[in-house]
Amino acid sequence: MKRYNQKNSFHLIAYPLCPYVQRSVITLEEKSVPYRRTDIDLANKPEWFKQLSPMGKVPLLVVENSDVIFDSTVICEYLDEITQNSLLPKDAMDKAYNRSWIEFANSSLNLVSKLYSVKTKSEYEQVQKQLTKQFKQVNLEFEKKSGDYFNGEKFSLVDAAFAPLFRYFDVLEQYIELSYIHQPESILHWRKCLTERISVQKAVNQNYPVSLISFIKKKGSHLSRSLKHSTP
Repeated sequence: MKRYNQKNSFHLIAYPLCPYVQRSVITLEEKSVPYRRTDIDLANKPEWFKQLSPMGKVPLLVVENSDVIFDSTVICEYLDEITQNSLLPKDAMDKAYNRSWIEFANSSLNLVSKLYSVKTKSEYEQVQKQLTKQFKQVNLEFEKKSGDYFNGEKFSLVDAAFAPLFRYFDVLEQYIELSYIHQPESILHWRKCLTERISVQKAVNQNYPVSLISFIKKKGSHLSRSLKHSTP
């Protein structure tokens, strides 16, 4: 496999609110890979993007101005494989275990998307129960470990996958009460450690919180109506 060197060029095609873009940026930052970023409007996709993206989604990583990689999981693992100091375990079973929890993070992100999209209070309450169950399941795994991150003291791609999920709560809790979505103490500690990490902070711009709330308010959902009557 071609190894990374300083002459390689990487161009990330992104959307400011996409959690999967955040995951890719976190990995780029953790691996100290220089890159340039172009944000697009997914509601008005440019023609050049449509030609590049087989699925019409972000993120895309354009390598050497020619090869296009899509899907954040693939992008993150590619970046991890071409650089030193892997963010996944070496052992095949441990690596598969980590990949399984990355997929779990994906399912949790899907629930958050439902949380800010469902129209009725009953639907909203159902999603919050599912999220609480998800956090309890993660907590059962996290409690078996020691350290600030999923694999202990070393940051991993699992952490990169969960950080954008936790960011939603970091923002929403400034506006509304979310304690009913129960997060055990170990999860709250993990959230705090990820929030303080430089790569996670760099994954979004300073306008992210305001942009996210504005985006949700336009959804016409149960959460939208709650947010319209709240201030940070």
